[in-house]
Amino acid sequence: TAFYDWILNCGSTSGTVLHYHALMRKAFKLAVKEDAILVNPFDKVDRPCQNKFYGDHYSEDELKKLLELTVEDPIYPTIILAGGMGLRRSEALGVRWSRIDFEKRTVLLDTKIIECSEHGRTVLTPVEEMKNKSSRRTLPIPDPVYDMLLLQRKKQKYFRKLFKTSYDLTFEDYVCVDQLGRMMRPSYVTQHFNDILKKYKLRKIRFHDLRHSCASLLHANGVSMKEIQV
Repeated sequence: TAFYDWILNCGSTSGTVLHYHALMRKAFKLAVKEDAILVNPFDKVDRPCQNKFYGDHYSEDELKKLLELTVEDPIYPTIILAGGMGLRRSEALGVRWSRIDFEKRTVLLDTKIIECSEHGRTVLTPVEEMKNKSSRRTLPIPDPVYDMLLLQRKKQKYFRKLFKTSYDLTFEDYVCVDQLGRMMRPSYVTQHFNDILKKYKLRKIRFHDLRHSCASLLHANGVSMKEIQV
């Protein structure tokens, strides 16, 4: 339990503690099976309790201030997609031009960006397999997000022309890329978002809480929870 307390004091979640507990219990179980030890000490260690996490969210004024301050920031598209449409980080990064209907002002969400390590380097992988069936959905695009998309499309066209062969076309179908056309790592988005909050002395929330902020604002404006959860 002292080890678990140390992990928690280092800032890890109770979920991380549970992961370590399961991993070590399995390792010692294997050691018993192979006669390396006589008993599994983890049989006498109680399974840690997982505390339920309650996400925070921004008020309408706080969200507007955040968007105003970050409008020129490279991760602004991901911020407004999360805060304005309730998208998860992986979903925001996975928004594709080919899935946007500008006439109907809708977007099909069928792709997410995941980050993994291969041979010691970070690899970004588009996955056209959502968390569940309800995650693959078509959503209406609010006016502020629509304006961002129009501007982002112009910017990408300008940067492709400006940087020519230096511009990376690997992710040309994606909205959330940097000036050289490179997809931003999910971990970078999270870290940079935290840096933004510190820079402008904004109340600290997680990037994922922008999704909760959107849901809270929609509910406050009369949208039912059933509609929000679609």
